[in-house]
Amino acid sequence: MYLGLDLGTSELKALLLADDHRIVGVARAPLTVDRPQPLWSEQSPAQWWQALEAVMAELRAAHADALREVRAIGLSGQMHGATLLDAKGEVLRPAILWNDGRSGAQCEALTRAVPRLGEIAGNLAMPGFTAPKLLWVREHEPEVFARVARVLLPKDWLRFMLSGEAVSEMSDAAGTLWLDVGARDWSDELLAATGLTRDHMPRLVEGSEVSAHLKPELAARWGLRDGVRIAGGAGDNAASAVGMGLVEPGQGFVSLGTSGVVFVSTDRFLPNPAQAMHAFCHALPQRWHQMSVMLSAASAVSWAAKTFKFADEAALFEAAASVAPADRMRCPLFLPYLSGERSPHNNPNAQGVLFGLTHAHGPAQIAYAVVEGVSFGLRDGFDTLRLPPDMPLREVALVGGGARSVWWGQLLADIFQVELTLYAGSETGGALGAARLAWLADGGAVAEVCALPPLKQQLRPVLERASAHQARHWRFQSLYVALRGQFQ
Repeated sequence: MYLGLDLGTSELKALLLADDHRIVGVARAPLTVDRPQPLWSEQSPAQWWQALEAVMAELRAAHADALREVRAIGLSGQMHGATLLDAKGEVLRPAILWNDGRSGAQCEALTRAVPRLGEIAGNLAMPGFTAPKLLWVREHEPEVFARVARVLLPKDWLRFMLSGEAVSEMSDAAGTLWLDVGARDWSDELLAATGLTRDHMPRLVEGSEVSAHLKPELAARWGLRDGVRIAGGAGDNAASAVGMGLVEPGQGFVSLGTSGVVFVSTDRFLPNPAQAMHAFCHALPQRWHQMSVMLSAASAVSWAAKTFKFADEAALFEAAASVAPADRMRCPLFLPYLSGERSPHNNPNAQGVLFGLTHAHGPAQIAYAVVEGVSFGLRDGFDTLRLPPDMPLREVALVGGGARSVWWGQLLADIFQVELTLYAGSETGGALGAARLAWLADGGAVAEVCALPPLKQQLRPVLERASAHQARHWRFQSLYVALRGQFQ
């Protein structure tokens, strides 16, 4: 039995996985994001621990026998967050999250300081990454920066609390701008550019390796055996890929979570920073991946459902689906940049726009525009992927909470003009991937552990709709270009 813990932005999820691939139990605890100033996004690590205590109590109440059989724990989580600890291991300030946009000036400074940044880290400097956050803290909170003894990513702070060990792994570390992604090691040059050294960094392991062991007192509290291993784990998207069995070159997915992600596995380091495409390490040895990220995907849908008084997101999808294909050309256009944007624009100042409203438009047309706008943003990211001729795109799965809407999945297939695959359990991808990495750390073989889940549905693009979507997409892109200079 294996336990996967997935520390997301909006919830912490725990999943029990049997070694016959059965999901025995799942528990969730909600999380909230603090936005004390424009562009800021923070969470208290204490909230993460409270959520972990809650899910473990729920699992023990419902699955005590299974918990006693757990041999290893895997960790997955939101990437890029800066969790700052002092010499005693105490948290110095709220964690600055992946979707925080305050460090635009620091990104420019880092780019000037390290001209080889894209070559080493495989990515442009963006406010979402960890290194610019530390430059911001050094400039604006110097008394905090002076006390920083360790910088941990969110899931790695959980590992520190679970084991007392400061450890990270390659996929999450690749999102800090401190890792030499090709060499899979910390870069002294990049660390020095932010006033840090290797002493501030956790030890590195591969995601499928043993990183630490669970503290005996926690094992006793939660009803686990002694000596439970903790796997290296993975950043959320690499963990989702492992959970869906997408670990071979050319296999990928589109994730419809708080953020929107297009991900493809590779067998080599293939950076393309010029178009804000990310090149990261995968969670398995000698694997990398390309990834584009838009900051507001399902979160934009949630915002629209709340703002326009839909009962919930499902009601918004139902209204959007009621707009006939022939009427979609007359709907407004929506730029989904509610938190700025990463791929392909790398513009923390980008803003959301609802354009072209008339008296003829009601809630259904606005609902369609919002979902379509997020879909166009994902298509822009998809177009940044660059695979070599010997590594064709073999498969694209649909994962994340938004994948529960088959209508949205079909719209994406039509806009991408790519077949999308729905697998059973896709909504639990990160937690499932974490549990699978725990299984690998316990001696499991990749071919057995990282099997594809049962197929649910294949969504094939409707070719007849391609030209209409292309026309709308062109207007969407032109609208961003026209307004780019107005965003402040």
